[in-house]
Amino acid sequence: MPQVLFPTQSEKPEIAEDEFQRSRLHSLDAFRGFIMLMMASAGFGLVQLGRRFPDTAWETIGNQFQHVEWIGCSLWDLIQPAFMFMVGLSLAYSYGKRKENGESWGRMFRHAVSRAILLTLLGVFLQSSSKPETNWLFTNVLSQIGLGYIFVFLLWEKSRVAQILSALILLIGYWLAFYYHVYPEPGITLAELKLTPDDLLPGGIEPWTIHLNFAATFDRWYLNLFPRPEPWVIHPGGYQTLNFVPAIATMLAGLAIGEFLRDEKTTPDVKLKRLLLAGVPLLALGVAAGVTVCPIVKRIWTPSWVLYSTGWVIWMLAFFYGIIDVWGKKGWAFPLKVVGMNSIAIYLMYQLMTPWILKMLKTHIGADIFQGDFGPMQQRCTILFVLWLMCLYLYRRKIFFRI
Repeated sequence: MPQVLFPTQSEKPEIAEDEFQRSRLHSLDAFRGFIMLMMASAGFGLVQLGRRFPDTAWETIGNQFQHVEWIGCSLWDLIQPAFMFMVGLSLAYSYGKRKENGESWGRMFRHAVSRAILLTLLGVFLQSSSKPETNWLFTNVLSQIGLGYIFVFLLWEKSRVAQILSALILLIGYWLAFYYHVYPEPGITLAELKLTPDDLLPGGIEPWTIHLNFAATFDRWYLNLFPRPEPWVIHPGGYQTLNFVPAIATMLAGLAIGEFLRDEKTTPDVKLKRLLLAGVPLLALGVAAGVTVCPIVKRIWTPSWVLYSTGWVIWMLAFFYGIIDVWGKKGWAFPLKVVGMNSIAIYLMYQLMTPWILKMLKTHIGADIFQGDFGPMQQRCTILFVLWLMCLYLYRRKIFFRI
């Protein structure tokens, strides 16, 4: 069940706060907060601004705050892998602490199972929030985390070799499933998939075409096992349920980094150097794989995407770790920490309360408050500030939500 933890009047605030800090590394809360604020910003309105001013710097910047159409990567595409990477990293600290407190493996396993189920169903709930009935779809990031969580837990505390081999088996197996997939499946035409022959990717990367790939075919079977008003054919954006399989490798990378950062025998400056070095081969392998064996596609989480995005995410973490925990510059990160310590809360508030916040702003300040060329940017930043104030209130009251 979701938990809301807060101190009694007799507790010191430091005790309650420490209960929620997964480590002495302040950079982890700041990094998590950065990811969540990026997500809740909805692009800061920069995408709309870029469309208003094409062929300018605004368009260039705006392109980094929306998902690429299919092949490639933008800054915005890195939010979900960073989210899932942090799940693995947090798992290393969370269950490491539970073990230190004497909790049995069986109890921790039951907790992991309940967390996985709850995350999966919470993702379905959010997908259904504006629907007349339950929308059995599992592409929401929470559902994706839930579907892969048990596998990551089972590899917790296993050897680094076992974790790497498991990730390689997942990625190679996933690649083979796509490469040898026969498409389109019998009884369906390109027209039904809203495709033309010109939409097929060229040459050897054709198996990773949107709506024609192995994962899309799987969803046309799997999602139709659930009650729905009409048969499932395609996801408009090309996202698929089976994305969670290669995403397990992303979470395993976070698990490995978390276990590495927990090692007290290694000095912080050495850890920083190794984090920076770790990103190099992953980026290089991701690019090499992207131009040889399969394209870099976030929407179906291709193996090349796993390598490429993980390299960038590790470097992002290294940035926060270096400034905050190695060089000791912590004060600037307080606004991020406020959000990072209540990441589930801001995610749910963003998903469920954004329309209401916008309505209240227009009701009490003015219906035309967000007019003009910079209106979309002002709107998104104002909503983000309101969400941050909610997190600040929870932080000051020492109220923290977790699953």
